[in-house]
Amino acid sequence: MKAGVIVFPGSNCDQDLVDALKMSGVATVAKLWHKQSDLENCDAIFVPGGFSYGDYLRSGAIARFSPIMKEVSRFAEKGGMVMGICNGFQILTEAGLLPGALLRNKNRLFRCEYVSLEVASTQSAITQNLKKNQTLTIPIAHGEGRFFASADDLKELEDNDQVLFRYTGEGNEYNPNGSLNDIAGITNKHRNVFGMMPHPERVTDPRLGNNDGRKLFESLIASLN
Repeated sequence: MKAGVIVFPGSNCDQDLVDALKMSGVATVAKLWHKQSDLENCDAIFVPGGFSYGDYLRSGAIARFSPIMKEVSRFAEKGGMVMGICNGFQILTEAGLLPGALLRNKNRLFRCEYVSLEVASTQSAITQNLKKNQTLTIPIAHGEGRFFASADDLKELEDNDQVLFRYTGEGNEYNPNGSLNDIAGITNKHRNVFGMMPHPERVTDPRLGNNDGRKLFESLIASLN
C-alpha cells in the first residue's frame, strides 16, 4: 500500500502522520506538495492537521483551492479513500467532500488535551475493526472544532450511520468545543471520505503509553489490502 500525505503552507502534523502510517504498516508514504496535481498513484490520501495558510478567512477555506485538491476530489469521486484530521477535516468540509462545517469552539478557546471518544459506527474503513460504543483516548488541538450542520444534513448523518465518533464522558467539559450531537468524526454517504478533529496520529506508538490512534489506521489499511 502507498499513502499520500498532503502538505500545505502551515501544515505542522504532516511528519507525525507519515510516521504514524509507517508504524501502522503502510509500506510507502509520500509527501504531496499542495501545488502539484499528481497524487503519485497513492492508494489512500491523508490531509493532516496544522494551520493551512495561517487559517486566514476560515480554517481550510484557502487550502481547498490548492491545485492538489481538485485531484483529491476526483480521487474521492472514483471511490478513493481520503482521511482528514483536524485542519484536514476543516479542508474537506470546505471542499464539499464532507457535509457540515467546523466553527470556533463554543468557549472561544484553543483546546489542547486528551478527550474520550465513543465509536458511534463501525460502518467505515477506519472503524470496521473497532467495536461499537468502544471508548478511545485521543488528543485534540484546535480552536475551530465545533461541528455544525444544517438540520437536514445532521438528520442524514444520523439516519445513515455516518457519525463515526462522538465525544463522551461526564461533566460539562466532555464535549470540548460544543459540537452538535457531540460529533467528533464523520464519513460521507459513500463511506470513502472521513474527517475527525482529534489526532489519532499522536497516539500510535505504544512507548507513549497509548496507541488507540493506531487502531484506526490499521483498520483502514486492512480494508485496502
